[in-house]
Amino acid sequence: MLTRVSRTAVRSAASKINPHALAAGARRGLVQPSGADRASVVDLPSTYTEESHFTPRSDMLGFKLAMPVREGSMKEKTRPIYLDMQATTPVDPRVLDAMLPYFTDQFGNPHSRTHAYGWEAEQAVEDARKHVADLIGADAKDIVFTSGATETNNMAIKGVAHFHQGKKKHIITTQTEHKCVLDSCRKLQEEGFDVTYLPVEQNGIVSLETLEAAIRPDTSLVSIMTVNNETGVIQPIKEIGALLRKHRGVYLHTDAAQAVGKIPVDVNEMNIDLMSISGHKLYGPKGIGAAYVRRRPRVRLEPIINGGGQERGLRSGTLSTPLVVGIGEAARIAKMEMDRDHKRITELSNHLLQSINSQVEHVVRNGDPYGYPGCVNLSFSYVEGESLLMALKDIALSSGSACTSASLEPSYVLRALGAAEDMAHSSLRFGIGRFTTKAEIDFVVQHIVRTVHKLREMSPLWEMVQEGIDINSIDWSQAQH
Repeated sequence: MLTRVSRTAVRSAASKINPHALAAGARRGLVQPSGADRASVVDLPSTYTEESHFTPRSDMLGFKLAMPVREGSMKEKTRPIYLDMQATTPVDPRVLDAMLPYFTDQFGNPHSRTHAYGWEAEQAVEDARKHVADLIGADAKDIVFTSGATETNNMAIKGVAHFHQGKKKHIITTQTEHKCVLDSCRKLQEEGFDVTYLPVEQNGIVSLETLEAAIRPDTSLVSIMTVNNETGVIQPIKEIGALLRKHRGVYLHTDAAQAVGKIPVDVNEMNIDLMSISGHKLYGPKGIGAAYVRRRPRVRLEPIINGGGQERGLRSGTLSTPLVVGIGEAARIAKMEMDRDHKRITELSNHLLQSINSQVEHVVRNGDPYGYPGCVNLSFSYVEGESLLMALKDIALSSGSACTSASLEPSYVLRALGAAEDMAHSSLRFGIGRFTTKAEIDFVVQHIVRTVHKLREMSPLWEMVQEGIDINSIDWSQAQH
């Protein structure tokens, strides 16, 4: 349940923050609901502070969640450092500030056209649509709001396939796509469609020659993600788009959930026909996403949700105004601060890599080293990945996609890059974002180095390597007899 917290309590909480983790004088405004009529702002230390460990908490926003404490659950003071930005990002406080009024007094249905409540909600939705469009160089009328990138991927892939199935039943994608793209394609295969899954090079990038060779007269769609969610590999979407323009009637869809707001994207320069966007991957709320669907020339697709005909008839249902406002504000901030964010994240990423490589040997970076710097995937030789992850309880990391992280199987993305099974099993994904600090990176490096050394000391394989034995030359089947 929600429990009110006084302003005094909020300021008291802020005053207890470790002063050594905050630079003096830097401040950021956080939202504090002060009543049903309006959200007010309270000054708190900035999350941009370089040495800050500060992360916005619910009690600092004027309320706190009082839930039963389950055995094994985290207490706030022991919450780990968060480096899993590819799974989700924290909501920027400015985004929450923009959203709150639409939960309270501005609660109208944006599809109600007969009164002021609907008009003001509709205006907020259209403003947000414009912000999202501006971020990717699109026209606002090309933006369709959805529940997230998974829905958008399903809508784009299945929608195009079903609309053109009379003449075209072939789709091309890659082996390293997000699971929802691969599963959508497999579902279409069950319906009689033909899908080509392109291999990638060792650096994770798809070959343009391989792609062009796979295009057939009955190909309707090519779906290739912009930035990989596990390795940060950036595909040459602009070159792919130019290639597909030579093949009339073949649409380009890209899952850009990990790219939008992080690297420059322009749908016109890149010749993109359909794009998937996720709100919670660019410091916006969960439960909201967007589809870019080109109108000129028009991309035809069959809707997967039918009803009142909202969103150009492509996605029926009442829009959640607060969530739409949230993704719009997140897009506005991203456009304004992308260069600064990218510079900081690059510096932190380089610091992470240099610090680990200078203290630990036999570390392999998976994927193209010139990919998105906020996603760093490393494999630690002679260390069992699950043991490494469990030993790092003070750091929120992932061994792969959040959608498949519960699986004990090695990452299919890393296997597609040619990684051996043991190296795929020993991988960790470091997600660095807008609110990550150098102090946090230093803490993570310290724990990674200590833990890897400890686990290797317990590994008989590491002992053999230290003795100069080439373990790859050993016939293990014979060694067991």
